[in-house]
Amino acid sequence: MANSPYIPKSAMVIVAHPDDIEFSCAGTTARWARAGAQISYVLCTSGDVGIATPGMTKTRAAQIREEEAREAARIAGAAEIIFLHEPDGMLPATLDLRTTLVREIRRFRPEVVITGDPTVVFAGPEYINHPDHRAAALAALEAVFPAAGQPNLFEELAEEGLRAHKPRKVYVEVWDNHADLFVSIDETIEIKIEALRAHKSQMGEWDPAPFVRDWAEKAAKGKEMQYAEAYRVITLENDENWGKLQAGAEPVIEAEEKI
Repeated sequence: MANSPYIPKSAMVIVAHPDDIEFSCAGTTARWARAGAQISYVLCTSGDVGIATPGMTKTRAAQIREEEAREAARIAGAAEIIFLHEPDGMLPATLDLRTTLVREIRRFRPEVVITGDPTVVFAGPEYINHPDHRAAALAALEAVFPAAGQPNLFEELAEEGLRAHKPRKVYVEVWDNHADLFVSIDETIEIKIEALRAHKSQMGEWDPAPFVRDWAEKAAKGKEMQYAEAYRVITLENDENWGKLQAGAEPVIEAEEKI
């Protein structure tokens, strides 16, 4: 499916580090935000080992990178940005992290969750996918299904007033030819580039614009658009069920969730 006109009312992006969103899906989130969607960014770490300047401390690096991430989120139109302060470079997909993500999903109640692909290890001939990327994506998917939508899991969150919520769709960022949805970012690629430039500690003297345009052009090749971001989409609630839920009906607990 190319150039999908679908605009969710809300979306949550779950990633490992500051700048992960800007490299991957900020064109999509900016497009949705411009159309009125509420966007939440959840960053598992603050990128505190991501500045290798001599004398730099992890505490100061985290402060710098959080400030950059907030500015990037503002540029793209995100409504909020949440930092979970997990250890950068050592992120584990633990039950505690899953619980935290379930809490955030039940609090924000996104229609769509965007995250990475935890199965990707080798991403081209010159890059091994960061273990934090894989851990964040795995924890996100495990939080989305079945945990967030199953009221008999993490029941203690109900004491915080957080009811079960199953997102309608999951958008998994893809690196290869497994995409089944291409979102046009023709109108938001400059926002994506500007947001990426906000990460000054990571960009240095490098201008990311040529790289971002080239990557987005390759994703859009053969499609009716110039620039694209590519996803594999999992639909957890069909249109009929989602409509009923928005009208206030009780959620249907599927057989897979009861096991």
